[in-house]
Amino acid sequence: MKTLKMLIAALFVLTVAVFAYAEHHENGSMHEEHGSMTDDHNLTKEISTAAIALINPTEEGSDVHGEVALIEVEGGVSVIATLSGVTPGKHGLHIHENGSCEDGGKAAGGHFNPAGKEHGLLPETGLEHAHAGDMGNIEIDENGQGVLEVILPGVSLSGGDFDVMEKAIILHAQEDDFSQPLGNAGGRIGCGIIGHAQ
Repeated sequence: MKTLKMLIAALFVLTVAVFAYAEHHENGSMHEEHGSMTDDHNLTKEISTAAIALINPTEEGSDVHGEVALIEVEGGVSVIATLSGVTPGKHGLHIHENGSCEDGGKAAGGHFNPAGKEHGLLPETGLEHAHAGDMGNIEIDENGQGVLEVILPGVSLSGGDFDVMEKAIILHAQEDDFSQPLGNAGGRIGCGIIGHAQ
C-alpha cells in the first residue's frame, strides 16, 4: 500500500506541475507585455486549485488513515482517495458542511449541500440530484486498503457556492445505500480537512 500511495502522491504532484507548466506556457508572452509579475500570479492561482485532506481516525485505537487529493478541473473537481486500516467492504465517503473533525467527526455537520438537494451520487447524477458532497462509496479490500477516483461535477476549490475548500471529508462505518436523507452510512470513523496543497 505504501508503494501505491507513493505512486498516487507522485501522480498528484506531477499533475499539478503539468497544470502549472501549461498555464506558464500559455501566458509566456505576457512577460513582454505586462512583465513577469502577472505571469507569476497566474502560476500561483493555478497551483492553488490543488488541495489535499489527510484522513485520521475519529477514535483512539483505530488504524484508519489516508489521503484525499483534489484538483480543480474543467467543470468540477477530480478526487483521488487512498485509505488503509479500514474494515473490508464499502464505506460512504462524503464532503461535509463544516471544516472541523472535533467531537469524533460530529462537528463536521451534515453533508455539504448548499443547493438543498436530496441525497444521491454526485459523480453520476450531478448537482440537480445530489448533495455537493455526495462522493459515494470507497471499496476496501481484504487488506484494509482502498482507492476511490471520481469527478465531482459543478464543485470547485476556488470560490462560489460549491467551493469545498476547508470543508471536512468524512469516512463512514458503513456503505452509503443512497436512501434518504443521508444514505444510512453509519458512524464517522475517519475525518480530514480539505486544505491547499503546499
